[in-house]
Amino acid sequence: MGGIAVLVGIVVAGLIALGFLMLFFRFFGLWFRALLSGAHVGLGRLVGMWLRHVDPGVIVDSRIMLTKAGIEVSSDLLETHFLARGHVTNVSLALVAANKANIPLPFQRAAAIDLAGRDVLDAVKTSVNPKVIDCPDTSKGKVTIDAVAKDGIQLQVKARVTVRANLERLVGGATEETIIARVGEGIVTTIGSSESYKTVMENPDLISKRVLEKGLDAGTAFEILSIDIADIDVGANVGAKLQADQAEADKRRFQAEAEKRRAAAQAQEQEMIALVQENRAKVVLAEAQIPLAIADAFKNGHLGVMDYYRLKNIQADTDMRSSIGGHK
Repeated sequence: MGGIAVLVGIVVAGLIALGFLMLFFRFFGLWFRALLSGAHVGLGRLVGMWLRHVDPGVIVDSRIMLTKAGIEVSSDLLETHFLARGHVTNVSLALVAANKANIPLPFQRAAAIDLAGRDVLDAVKTSVNPKVIDCPDTSKGKVTIDAVAKDGIQLQVKARVTVRANLERLVGGATEETIIARVGEGIVTTIGSSESYKTVMENPDLISKRVLEKGLDAGTAFEILSIDIADIDVGANVGAKLQADQAEADKRRFQAEAEKRRAAAQAQEQEMIALVQENRAKVVLAEAQIPLAIADAFKNGHLGVMDYYRLKNIQADTDMRSSIGGHK
C-alpha cells in the first residue's frame, strides 16, 4: 500500500516537473532573448503574462526595442496597456520615433493617445513631417469651395492646408475634418467680404493671410503651418441670376395683380348689366300699370274722351319724332 502511494507521488512529481519543463522550454527563448538584449524579464513574469492572457512575445519584443533605443519602460506598464486593449507595438514604435526626432513624448501620453483611438505612430510622423490636407475633402464629393463676392460673382477655390500634429493636444483635440471645415468657412467669409471678385483674383494670398489670422487651429490636434490656394476659378454671376429671378418674380406678381383687377372689372360689369336688366324690368312693370290707370281715370270721371285722344296724339307725335331721329 505504501509502495502505491510512493508511485503515485513520483508520477505526480514527474508530471509537475514535466509541466515546468514544458513551460521552461516554451518561454526560455523569450527570456534568453530579453536577457541578451539587456531588457531582462523573469521567467515567472513570462508565465504570469501567459496566465493573464497577455502575449509575452509582444511585451518582450517591445521592451527590447525600447531598451535598445535608450527608453526605459517597465514591463508592468506594457502589460497594463495590453490589457487595456492598446496597441503596445505601435506605442513602442511611436516612442522610438519621437526619441530619435527629439520630440518629448512620455509613455503615459503615448498610451493615452493610443487608447483614445488615434494612431500615435502616424501622429509622431506627422509631427516630424507635416502633412498636406486638401480643402475641401474630395472624398466627400465636393471639389471646390464656392463663395460669392459683394459684386455677385462666384469664385470656386481649392486650397491645401499644411499641418503638423500637436502631440500635447492630440487627446481631446479636434480632427482633420474640423480643420477643413474651419478653413472652408474662412475662405467663404474672406471672399464674401471682398468688394469685387477681381480683388481676390489679383491677390489670392489675401485669402491665406486672413484665414491664418483667425487662429483656426485652436482646440485642434494640429498646428496649421500654411494655407495655399491651389486653384481659383470664376463661377456663375450669382448676383445677375438673383436679379433676373427677382424680376421674373415681380413680373408674375404684377401679372397676378392685373388679372385680379381684370376679374374684378368683369364682375362689376356683370353686376351693372344685371342692374340694367332689373331697371328695365321695373320700367316694363310700370308701363304695364298705365292702361290700368287710364281705365281707372275713365271710370272715376277724371279723364274725358278728348283728353284721351290728345294723349294718344302726343304719344303718336313722340313716336314719329323718335322714329325720324332714329332713322337719321
